[in-house]
Amino acid sequence: MDALKIGLLGAGNVGAQVAKTLVEERELIAGRVGTGVKLIGVAVRDVEAPRDWKIPGELLTTDAEALVDEADLVIELLGGLEPAGELIARALNRGAAVVTGNKALLATRGGELHKLAEEQGALLHFEAAVAGAIPILRPIQESLSGDRITKVMGIVNGTTNYILDQMDTTGAAFEDALAEAQRLGYAEADPTADVEGHDAAAKAAILGTLAFHAPFSIDEVYCEGITGITGDDMEAAAASGYVIKLLAIIEKTEAGAILRVHPTLLPRTHPLASVRGAFNAVFVVAENAGELMFYGQGAGGQPTSSAIMGDVVSAARRLRSGTAEVPGLREQAADSAVPALPIKKAETQYYIDMVVADREGVIAEVARVLADHHVSIESMRQPGSVSAEGEVDVEGVDKKGAVVQIVTHLAREKDLDDTVATLKGLGVVKAVNSVLRVEVEQ
Repeated sequence: MDALKIGLLGAGNVGAQVAKTLVEERELIAGRVGTGVKLIGVAVRDVEAPRDWKIPGELLTTDAEALVDEADLVIELLGGLEPAGELIARALNRGAAVVTGNKALLATRGGELHKLAEEQGALLHFEAAVAGAIPILRPIQESLSGDRITKVMGIVNGTTNYILDQMDTTGAAFEDALAEAQRLGYAEADPTADVEGHDAAAKAAILGTLAFHAPFSIDEVYCEGITGITGDDMEAAAASGYVIKLLAIIEKTEAGAILRVHPTLLPRTHPLASVRGAFNAVFVVAENAGELMFYGQGAGGQPTSSAIMGDVVSAARRLRSGTAEVPGLREQAADSAVPALPIKKAETQYYIDMVVADREGVIAEVARVLADHHVSIESMRQPGSVSAEGEVDVEGVDKKGAVVQIVTHLAREKDLDDTVATLKGLGVVKAVNSVLRVEVEQ
């Protein structure tokens, strides 16, 4: 075939790095693809805007639609739902291959776009949408296609992992760790999507779609961020041998799949507990392969562009050989018998931190409430007491109440909710400070 014509939509941090690679490494890429490749244009809003790499002026254009109509392969790095969705659909409708890192779009309209790609015999690649440079989607989609995945659990947001790691290792307050993440470029000026868990939830929907061959959307992912995590939570977790991580958890049950994102207590011996800074890691459990872990840089221009370029080479090879269909797309585009289940159907362990009256018989009353709701206690700590000023006194001199920290055995989310509601109304319980889920090594 003649040189493959590539159109790039967007020239931000990642887009500029991709353009640089396509221009400066053109011969290397052509050698790996087996045919010539040519970047024919870069669609931007403002051709005069400064960029991380100076894109040749003749490549810049504001006419994204014309660029899409000419390209054999379209790389979409605009982000957001529109005009990205419209432009991707336009490319797929004419049979062009598409490479995108747009997690928000895929988590919202992924099933629709998969189906369109199948109908038109077009390629849709999106490795960069989850965990940056880590090759996780293709192994799930292809390497593990002959196995049954039962659970995917991962740290898929580098910003929140950096913040929680700083709180754990240095004792930094949430606000200070966030400010440092922003200074280093890990967090946006508006960090809401990261710290509230929305970014991780979008990635969880994509991972679930591929792992269980079902078109899940972000609306089916339970989402809870890290803004409520305190220094006390971190200290209590450390004292009990745990670390707190924001996890995306996708698990298969007999009735369906549960997709959830929330702060989680992990034993420090768990492989994911050692993931530091802004790094990402994804832990996969399959029936035959067993436990697998993928680890690496999850954000930034260079790591993400690496994933984009991997998809570009893969798509270009398929275009050259005429094998457009991506293994697994048919199942992912079709309706599936695997429904998304609400979080209340989940079963896991829980950590409860509370202040109770410091008198005889209180622990028995608390234990009775848990037993009444089918929740049993695995371990209990009493680190100290709370003074009249609200400070913990590790000497145990009580002026107001005692701190009690409980880790339960495996329990249903619904039973735990009912337990906490009852505890809050119990006369001997002065406050329920924290309730966090716990994941343990199986």
